[in-house]
Amino acid sequence: MSEKIQIISFYEFKDMSPLGELAQIKEDLKAAMLASGVRGTVIIALEGYNGMVCGSPAEVEHFVRESERILLTKLPMKTSFNDAAPFRKIDVKIKPEIVTLKKPVDISLGTGTHVPPEKWNEIISDPETFVLDTRNDYEYETGTFKGAVNPKTVKFSELPDYVAENLDPERHKKVAMFCTGGIRCEKFAPYMKQLGFDEVFQLEGGILKYLETVPREKSLWEGECFVFDERVTVDASLQKGTKQDLSLRLNSRKKEKYKIDE
Repeated sequence: MSEKIQIISFYEFKDMSPLGELAQIKEDLKAAMLASGVRGTVIIALEGYNGMVCGSPAEVEHFVRESERILLTKLPMKTSFNDAAPFRKIDVKIKPEIVTLKKPVDISLGTGTHVPPEKWNEIISDPETFVLDTRNDYEYETGTFKGAVNPKTVKFSELPDYVAENLDPERHKKVAMFCTGGIRCEKFAPYMKQLGFDEVFQLEGGILKYLETVPREKSLWEGECFVFDERVTVDASLQKGTKQDLSLRLNSRKKEKYKIDE
């Protein structure tokens, strides 16, 4: 039986300027990918890094070790496995943001907003809580949490307009939000605090960590979860899902096929 392919996703908001020029960090990370044999995409910006790569467990271990040396950090990862490699290319990109909101955000305001998966059900079961799915419309279609609101966005940077038009800090006292792996909420929870929303909650580790942590019999997740690779979706057990036709529909709508958690 052939070895399973390990898929890891990782991100961190951190000041990258003390590490040197982004161009050099890009070259070092690309060299680490080539040396280890992993495939995937890593985005870097002055605000941090965001990536998804795949390979054999030994290849991933090598890449993680080298990345931690380059980035001077402990790489925070979420892991799943698949029979085939969902990525074929090696790509390291420099961008203005590691997840594109196009709004200035003080990330430090997100302190205290994180809810571990074990406590998430309690938060979203409160009838006073407005549960916001911060993902895009095509992601919502594949599955979401019970009672969550679909903002019907095409891209993450449209979400501030949805909030401006539909939410009010005086009426929406408690807002709980979630996304695939957590990165969008890491930026949007502090943004909501900037707007004056008092009680803001974000699912720590995102949907993927919730599915990994919470037993299926206690789960409030309904459907499958869109992921940004050739699997298209994963089911409640983090195995390849059944929504393979979605990639064809995305192509017909001229979306980028597999963008990292945007």
